[in-house]
Amino acid sequence: MLQTLSNTWLSLPDYARSTAWILVVTVALILSVAFLTLWERKVIGWMQLRRGPNRVRIFGTLPGLGQPFADVVKLLLKEVVIPTNSNKFLFRLAPMIALIPAFAAWAVIPLSPELVISKADAGLLYLLSLTSMGVYGVIIAGWAANSKYAFLGAMRSAAQMVAYEIAMGFALVGVLMATRSMNLGTIVHTQQGGALAWNWFWLFPLFVVYFISGVAETNRAPFDVAEGESEIVAGFHVEYSGMAFALFFLAEYANMILISALAAVMFLGGWLSPFQGYPGIGATPLAHSSFLWLALKIFILLFLFLWFRATFPRYRYDQIMRLGWKALIPVTLVWIGVEMVLAACRVGPWSH
Repeated sequence: MLQTLSNTWLSLPDYARSTAWILVVTVALILSVAFLTLWERKVIGWMQLRRGPNRVRIFGTLPGLGQPFADVVKLLLKEVVIPTNSNKFLFRLAPMIALIPAFAAWAVIPLSPELVISKADAGLLYLLSLTSMGVYGVIIAGWAANSKYAFLGAMRSAAQMVAYEIAMGFALVGVLMATRSMNLGTIVHTQQGGALAWNWFWLFPLFVVYFISGVAETNRAPFDVAEGESEIVAGFHVEYSGMAFALFFLAEYANMILISALAAVMFLGGWLSPFQGYPGIGATPLAHSSFLWLALKIFILLFLFLWFRATFPRYRYDQIMRLGWKALIPVTLVWIGVEMVLAACRVGPWSH
């Protein structure tokens, strides 16, 4: 039966298979976001010695597991209130502009050697250009609402995204120099050989900068000044309600998963096993590379997002700008220079 299904799948035209993969990835991402919200509330609850959501059950079991579905129903039933003096067309358009890049980026992310929608040779360039589009949704949302609080939050978010996008871009330039490819599948294959052969070992400062920049890019704590409740009510989406607000919410959590997946692919070997090539373990199932390893790495990186939120207080706006422009960007430039020296000496990944 599996052979029949496989033959049927391979006989489909390319556009049909691509469409099917897009639907699968989209549904999986939406479900992942739903349960990520539950996991976040549970983790923060445990860190604060609380139980977290424990009321909504599924078929009378597993307390709290139905909470994401209850939240979806609540948001669906709420009215989308559009301010009288707003630009109504742009007000409706902004959430979609914020959401589209978070989903479209998955077109080039390889989940396994063959499990990828598009094996684009310029995948890294595609990601850099696409992920920078999310800021437009934020700016349009702040401007179209015709609210000073929303506009202030949008300007904060735009300045923050520009600063950290540069640091993130330079970090990925370092990956490009080490792997000599912009194809994400090739980037993973160049990291064969176990955990110490992954890019994090030679590019550790860039890995740290990339992940910190990713936290800032998604406006997560402690970089959530764009949504500073105590300062500007709720930031750029203060005027949004119902499903319009839910789309911004979905975009934020989808971007968290995207940043974690990219960090795993670029620096942590993607779907590769950390035990590859090690004596004694190399012949066991632990050394077998699969999507499960990528999922585990994404899970660990997402936990760091939640840990940061539960641990660190919010930075002031000037502190965030200083960190981006005066710390992270110089670190990436210095390490790119170090890479040039290592490449000239033919050390590490540059020895081939």
